[in-house]
Amino acid sequence: MSVPLLKIGVVLSTMAMITNWMSQTLPSLVGLNTTKLAAAPPGVPDRSTGVLPANPEESWQVYSSAQDSEGRCVCTVVAPQQTMCSRDARTKQLRQLLEKVQNMTQSIQTLDQRTQKDLQYVQRMEVQLRGLESKFKQVEESHKQNIAKQYKAIRAKMEELRPMIPVLEEYKADAKLVLQFKEEVKNLTSVLSELQEEMGAFDYEELHNRVSNLEERLRACMQKLACGKLTGISEPVTIKTSGSRYGSWMTDPLAPDGDTRVYYMDGYHNNRFVREYQSMTDFMNSDNFTSHRLPHPWSGTGQVVYNGSIYFNKFQSHTIIKFDFKTSTISKSSPLDYAGFNNRYHYSWGGHSDIDLMVDEGGLWVVYATNQNAGNIVISKLNPVTLQVIKSWTTNHPKRSAGEAFMICGTLYVTNGYSGGTKVYYAFHTNSSTYEYIDIPFQNKYSHISMLDYNPKDRALYAWNNGHQVLYNVTLFHLIRSE
Repeated sequence: MSVPLLKIGVVLSTMAMITNWMSQTLPSLVGLNTTKLAAAPPGVPDRSTGVLPANPEESWQVYSSAQDSEGRCVCTVVAPQQTMCSRDARTKQLRQLLEKVQNMTQSIQTLDQRTQKDLQYVQRMEVQLRGLESKFKQVEESHKQNIAKQYKAIRAKMEELRPMIPVLEEYKADAKLVLQFKEEVKNLTSVLSELQEEMGAFDYEELHNRVSNLEERLRACMQKLACGKLTGISEPVTIKTSGSRYGSWMTDPLAPDGDTRVYYMDGYHNNRFVREYQSMTDFMNSDNFTSHRLPHPWSGTGQVVYNGSIYFNKFQSHTIIKFDFKTSTISKSSPLDYAGFNNRYHYSWGGHSDIDLMVDEGGLWVVYATNQNAGNIVISKLNPVTLQVIKSWTTNHPKRSAGEAFMICGTLYVTNGYSGGTKVYYAFHTNSSTYEYIDIPFQNKYSHISMLDYNPKDRALYAWNNGHQVLYNVTLFHLIRSE
């Protein structure tokens, strides 16, 4: 009886191997098993998941309120999880095959449970059969008077073994079913192998184009994440206390990573020296700097440093000058037609602040006023190379009533004053040529703001507040829709 039991064990072992292969090895082979997706490193797109919704009607919101170790705002994305692969015909085919394999696995597991019960019954019958064999030997060796008694015992044992016959028949049918499953798995493996070869021979150029397209969509998404509507301004962080009551300071939003040079200009007129500090740490803790002498003094505090050059309004003129720090030369100068200057259309604090240059995510801007617009604010988008006006917008807000102003994502934000209690109360959206009145508190810690500019790289406001160089973090609200 040990030989039949050995065969039963081999069949059950084979079934267990098939079950294990179905549930573990096969899903791994076709790449459809459940795996944990590791988070992509910062700044690296995660290609494990679909980043953009497949449904054009879907949208999600982004709300920026967290801060990193340096106090800068970090946006948090809340988005519906989508998968780009769900629309792939080959993946759909693989999933159908996997469902079939999983159904087979369940059937084999059911069969395995049933045959395990049968095996236990067979094992009990084996004990009884061995007892029967012993009884036969006793019959041969016993006296004739004991034959009748032994015969009765044998007959009783045979009655016990009679149910074994249908069990064995059912077990034979189960074993045949196992062989059928094995054959089907063999055929399925062949199909999957062919499919893998087909996918392996997938056109590389088309695959590369898909990846490139996804990367472009990711970049477009990241650009959208950088923009939003201003909803809050943090408390000020004082970086340094230096200089006179008026001045400006900034970093270059287009500087390469690791370049944290700080540019510093004291005063609002009759000065032409720009200090360059090698880092924010140097600016905060030392007086080690390089001095750049401009060919003309600046007017106001509306200077910006952008892509290695400083843009400023030449004193007592409506001329804008682009000065290259590397070559120490004027690379371009151009008049700003009709712009008021020489304290004609200044901010409410004065200081020859007629022409205010700004930078945001969209590029270089200039804010000023003209007679033609009755002294109200005019916004112009400038070509940073040629200084030519690309497009202009006229607003209904008097320039002299504005405390200060700054651009974020194509929207001009205006404060209601420069001293005491201050808030951002007016916004003009260039993308829709519309305006609105808002109410965003703005803490004026040192009671006299003479410069307020937004840096899109840091996503922070740089301010000169009564001889203090101050930073504010901003909170932007985003509504992003898939294209």
